[in-house]
Amino acid sequence: MPISPHSCFSTFLRKIRRARGESIETETAAYHSLLERIRSIDLTGSPDADLRWRADVLRRRAAAGESPDALKIETFALVLEAARRTLVLETHDCQLIAGLAMARGRVAELPTGEGKTLAAVYPVALFALKGTGVHILTFNDYLARRDAAWMGPIFQRLGFSVGCVQEGRAPDAKRAAYACDVTYATAKEAGFDYLRDGLAFDPGECVRRPFAAAIADEADSILIDEARVPLVIAGLAEGAAVEIGLLTNVVRSFVPGLDFETDAEHRNIFLTENGLRRLEATLGRGSLYDPGNERILEAVHCALHARELLTRDVDYIVRDGRIEIVDEFTGRVMEKRLWPDGIQAAVEAKEGLARRTEGKILGSITLQHFLRLYPRLAGMTATAASSADELREFYGLEVTIVPPHRPNVRQDLPDAIFSGREAKRRALMSEIASVHTAGRPILVGTLSVRESEELSADLRRGGIPHSILNAKNDEDEARIVAEAGTLGAVTISTNMAGRGTDIKLGGSDERGRGEVVALGGLYVIGTNRHESLRIDRQLRGRSGRQGDPGSTRFFISLDDDLFERYGLTEIFFRRHRIEPGPEEIGAAALRREISHAQRVIEGQNFDIRRTLHKFSSLVEIQRRIVRERREAALLDPESAGFWEKHDPEGRARASARFGPKRLARFETRAILSVIDRAWADHLAWIADTRESIHLVSLGGKTPIQEFATSATEEFLAMMRSVDEKAGNELDRLMDSGEAGAGEPENLRGPSSTWTYLVNEDQFGDNVQLINGRNIGFAAAFANPFNAMLLTIVMILRRFRRPKGGPSRSKER
Repeated sequence: MPISPHSCFSTFLRKIRRARGESIETETAAYHSLLERIRSIDLTGSPDADLRWRADVLRRRAAAGESPDALKIETFALVLEAARRTLVLETHDCQLIAGLAMARGRVAELPTGEGKTLAAVYPVALFALKGTGVHILTFNDYLARRDAAWMGPIFQRLGFSVGCVQEGRAPDAKRAAYACDVTYATAKEAGFDYLRDGLAFDPGECVRRPFAAAIADEADSILIDEARVPLVIAGLAEGAAVEIGLLTNVVRSFVPGLDFETDAEHRNIFLTENGLRRLEATLGRGSLYDPGNERILEAVHCALHARELLTRDVDYIVRDGRIEIVDEFTGRVMEKRLWPDGIQAAVEAKEGLARRTEGKILGSITLQHFLRLYPRLAGMTATAASSADELREFYGLEVTIVPPHRPNVRQDLPDAIFSGREAKRRALMSEIASVHTAGRPILVGTLSVRESEELSADLRRGGIPHSILNAKNDEDEARIVAEAGTLGAVTISTNMAGRGTDIKLGGSDERGRGEVVALGGLYVIGTNRHESLRIDRQLRGRSGRQGDPGSTRFFISLDDDLFERYGLTEIFFRRHRIEPGPEEIGAAALRREISHAQRVIEGQNFDIRRTLHKFSSLVEIQRRIVRERREAALLDPESAGFWEKHDPEGRARASARFGPKRLARFETRAILSVIDRAWADHLAWIADTRESIHLVSLGGKTPIQEFATSATEEFLAMMRSVDEKAGNELDRLMDSGEAGAGEPENLRGPSSTWTYLVNEDQFGDNVQLINGRNIGFAAAFANPFNAMLLTIVMILRRFRRPKGGPSRSKER
């Protein structure tokens, strides 16, 4: 058969991309022979018992060491038949290709509505053959629960057990769910359970198994948008905080430009000399740069940050007397999310709310580092290509773009551009009214809660019935979004709320499908461009599901927040000689320039995440060493040995008094409690140092390098002191007589713990780690800091436990 010129050209391009190290696979022809082999295995006449027997054979082969690659054809054929029998679902080629890509450890980009939930079953079944457990990590509890109930019967037909982890469930229920072959859970709850296990004083208290394999659903949200979010477990705190309420009242009267300034991107805020003098005169504590005033200066910056850079009903809402942070990417309220301690307190003071305690942090890990603990990781999403470089750099994951089952016929119309927001608002209302009159369903994606409610008020005044979905009523988001394709429906949604729920034309039951198709399908309108082009693509992807008709359009104004924040508004007006007015601006050159600006902003944000990743990587190195040391003591009591070195005579007397078994328990608990307290103190030191380290830039030093040096020295001192402190603790117990009566108080774990997430804003104090002022220099420090990290790793290796001995889990 002759080779077509197109095939030759595609092969040539693929080789060029590989040579250049590009991480996106766009040609799927190599999968077609695998599809033929899978579909050639005809199991339609086999009884259920035969399917189960075949699956058992594959499990035995996997246990004997056969690779997943050798088992994938037969496994995929079994799942294909099980899905057909269980859910009466026919699997399309695009779903099989996505499954094959994930089986190779890639992120599959499959358009919205193409059936990613079913596609994931194939690689999960393949990974589950080994019996070590596979986690399907979703975005929220609803999706985890829904998908476990929906896809679970397919796995069960083949003899796999299926569990679902939900927030708030008892440890026994979670332990049973994690013990299953397949476990559905949110990424954050799986991470919280890992942190809780890290505080266990007995191996039987742990709920998780060792890390094995995971598939990330909505991978761009979990692996990119949420990647740097630290998961935190906290206990009761000690000590008093700075009086943030007083400082909030002081900075309330500060004048922008006179008392403080913000940088060009409106990410950081700085006191001027005038503002500093006003503060010092008001507080009467001398120079705020004097030793002892560091925490006050930090609190002042937090108060200014809360006043100037965080906006109610945009960045957060106030509900039931609490601050609830709004996710800029989805418009959802982010449950259990708090800003770093100083910022949270400042926003609460700004809104006149009672202070909430975050407690003392006992353990923390970013989602990015948590997910990297899985030896086998893959994912799926509708928008991965634009994040391919980031996925490759941070996770070693490459992207496969899978063509849809039916061609996409959606029309993406050119942006409607206006000089001002009022002109945009009038045009938007006119467009919605006109389209609604015809009965065509409309989904409007807004950038903030405030904008969604302002648009809702306009629609009410215009007599247009509609549903509103934003961070204030997110409990019903799946139901509301599912009906957005109903004839005549108008739905306002903050950005991507309801993600994971298909919008079917004609409504969830598709009764009115024919009429909606005749009208052109779902019309999606975006009211702003986002900093990330990927988020805009997600919004567009709500229309045109599975080859359905549809169209999308963005209505933007040149004074939108995005353009003002980056100083682009004035540039656009001047460069294109635009005069304010109500008319739409049709300049194609302006559209190209706006798209280019988005790509530049997106790249800048990637550089920020790359640089801040280096900071979290340092803390992660230290966390792993501490975790290793703790697990060695927890799982092998005989390995403690510290008291023998510290006080051999005292240990001998204690052994004679209590017996070896009880003494080993005391030793284990002593070292665990000392490690936990030392690590909690170290994390507190990290937080304090991180908030103030940018001040070293005043002396011409590089904050991120100074931080690395200080943090390393502090950590080494902490690790050296652990054994001695544990020995002293046991000496004190023996002298006090507490060891003779039950469980000593000091050798118990925390009486209560709770979990939350830290919302570390890209424009917050963390950015100042780079050089104290301008984020634009981030990349300049990448190489020296990388070298410093390597040095730190080499130094800290001497703390690692020698090979051999018991081990419950190996973190990789």
